[in-house]
Amino acid sequence: MFDGIQKKMASTLHHTATTVYPCCVPTLGDSTGAGCVGLAVAKIHCFLGPYKIFQHQLLMVILPLKLQLLMTRISLLLGLVFSSFFLVQCGSSPKTDGAYFSIELLPKKTTYTPSEDLQLEVSAKLELKADSIQWQIQSPNGSKNISSLPLSLENLPMGTHKIKARVFTSQGIKNVFQEFKLLPAHKPELFGYTILERYPHDIKAYTQGLEFSDGYLYESTGQYGQSSLRQLEYKQGKVLRNEPLDNAFFAEGLTVFQDKIIQLTWRENTGLVYDKNSFQRIDQFQYDKSRQGWGLCNDGDYLYKSDGTHKIWRLDPQTYKELDYIEVYTNKLKIDQINELEWIDGRIYANIYQKNAIAIVHPKTGAVEGVINLKGLQQQVTQHSGLDVLNGIASDGQQGILYLTGKNWDQIFKVQITPK
Repeated sequence: MFDGIQKKMASTLHHTATTVYPCCVPTLGDSTGAGCVGLAVAKIHCFLGPYKIFQHQLLMVILPLKLQLLMTRISLLLGLVFSSFFLVQCGSSPKTDGAYFSIELLPKKTTYTPSEDLQLEVSAKLELKADSIQWQIQSPNGSKNISSLPLSLENLPMGTHKIKARVFTSQGIKNVFQEFKLLPAHKPELFGYTILERYPHDIKAYTQGLEFSDGYLYESTGQYGQSSLRQLEYKQGKVLRNEPLDNAFFAEGLTVFQDKIIQLTWRENTGLVYDKNSFQRIDQFQYDKSRQGWGLCNDGDYLYKSDGTHKIWRLDPQTYKELDYIEVYTNKLKIDQINELEWIDGRIYANIYQKNAIAIVHPKTGAVEGVINLKGLQQQVTQHSGLDVLNGIASDGQQGILYLTGKNWDQIFKVQITPK
């Protein structure tokens, strides 16, 4: 019986050597893979020798049928062992598409600007001819086919892009990729500020979002057990309405969209929707790919959401689905930890967490076009142990005017933005 099993295994290994791992054949200089098979069979002899003695003993106490089932299982196990042996010895692992071709970007640089054109070429690494090539660019705002070369970078958003080449060959289609980074061509314009007016503000309000609507300020305050949605008569510092959140929520940014107030929570992956007039909660939604909830604003058509990274996500205001995102960059680096947001004159004003600065961001490209330096503003409020960073941007529509506050600040500042 062992001879039959041994022959069956040798046949299996012969098939493996000559079909699954054909590299064995030229290596051994024959047309049948007999060299590898012979080696494998020799190893089978080594493994099965002790079993022949064991077989004789088992036949005395175990029914032949049970022994046959046992040895069949041993045969399958050894087959797996020797299949692994062939894979290691012959080195015939499948080649990736990138082993055949690579993409060359010209000019060869690590970063590019929107004013440049990019030439694309495919280089062969092995002796496989490219019959034709289809090009595609994959960006944060979607993918599109490239119809002509060179590729203009003029209308692309900032950040990381991926070029895909579908290379048609006699061996099928090979897909290869190459990434590049796009940065703004110019450094951002710098601005300062002048304080025009000061208004009282609740020193216990851990401000996370601030926005004007119909002459009132709407504020979102954070911290577990202290989070709330508020309506303020800001000139007198009065809280007209205060809707506390459940203790499980840490409130973040907010925005007023039509007759709704939309409020984010931090790590709870939940957005809360209120009726603007009654402050009653009417809906909620879950985040999709964005990491957390930080800042929120709108342009009248879409919502814009930050998640504590260098990304700003665009959301459908009815379904709250994340549609796409931009990556925020200056001409030298990405801007991380983007926090409170405000839509002003076609741009997103983004507070950078733990920085005394606001970035003025193009909503389609992510390019930082300006930076407002607010150094010294925090020193204008009462200094106390619970005082925290700048975080609250609002606009009442006046050109160049911002209303600013921070976490546990006792004042709201009306400031004029001034060029430096």
